Amino acid sequence: MKMYRFVVVLCLFFLSCDQKTKVEKEVEEIPVDIKVERFDKAFFETKPEDLSKIKKQYPYFFPGNDDNVWLQKMKEPIWREVYDEVQKKYSNFEPVREEFNELFKHVKYYFPKTKIPKVITVIGEMDYNAKAIYADSLVVVALELYLGKDHKFYEFPNYIKYNFEEKQIMPDVVSSFTYRNIPAYPDKNLISQMIFEGKQLYAKDLLLPNYTDAEKMGYSPEQIKWCEENESYMWRYFLENEMLYSVDPKLTTRFIAPAPFSKFYLEIDNDSPGRVGAWIGWQIVRSYMKNNNVSLSELLKINAKEIFEKSKYKPKK
Repeated sequence: MKMYRFVVVLCLFFLSCDQKTKVEKEVEEIPVDIKVERFDKAFFETKPEDLSKIKKQYPYFFPGNDDNVWLQKMKEPIWREVYDEVQKKYSNFEPVREEFNELFKHVKYYFPKTKIPKVITVIGEMDYNAKAIYADSLVVVALELYLGKDHKFYEFPNYIKYNFEEKQIMPDVVSSFTYRNIPAYPDKNLISQMIFEGKQLYAKDLLLPNYTDAEKMGYSPEQIKWCEENESYMWRYFLENEMLYSVDPKLTTRFIAPAPFSKFYLEIDNDSPGRVGAWIGWQIVRSYMKNNNVSLSELLKINAKEIFEKSKYKPKK
């Protein structure tokens, strides 16, 4: 009997590998050639008297008529230093462009109607809520926020600057892409928020197949391990405290929003990473996709209640 089970498991394993190989082969055949424009270089290498030329070339970056802000940024020593540091790190943007090609091959495979965007690199205002923005025909990447978590410029909490790494550019782009494609959840309860986040994390499973779970989540490997080891405990905590259908806005801060740790108000808080509710939402969506035959684009549109009820989610003990 044991030998029979072993053979079945082995067959399923190879079937899964063959399927994955088939998908990746099809993805590889999709023609994608991402164009990159270095607005950061064009802006800082333009003389102040020629600002009008840049405005004409990139009108969407200059919504107002006040040139003083831009002229000051051109001349300000600190921004010149930021520009120099960005150029040191990204003088050759080709490796990142190749990653964009790989990402958008997968995007075209799963979302065939998607337009291939143009990538524009900028130096923004250190706004970590807008590191990478996907907007139909454009992807805007703020390179000043991808210099490495230990860079001297960053005076942010560790849990925020941890993801100021080049390796986070693609996960950030996928987050922006999927948020635009997931309908806003009408229910404000915790389980709806968890599954909303879980959808965009599951999209990374398919669109970034070579990335680790830690990279997709923006966690360290140790934080992923903590979640895996405490999954059953966390789930029981949510159930016993009747949190899943609660609309208490504090639960978003405690378990969904970026934070140095999650707030169970227990001893485990010091060891827990932030956003564990999003991580569990990811596991629920993964379970749903194992038990239901739907496409990624269909998944993003299915309401949280249906996903939860049909997921057959059962955390590992």
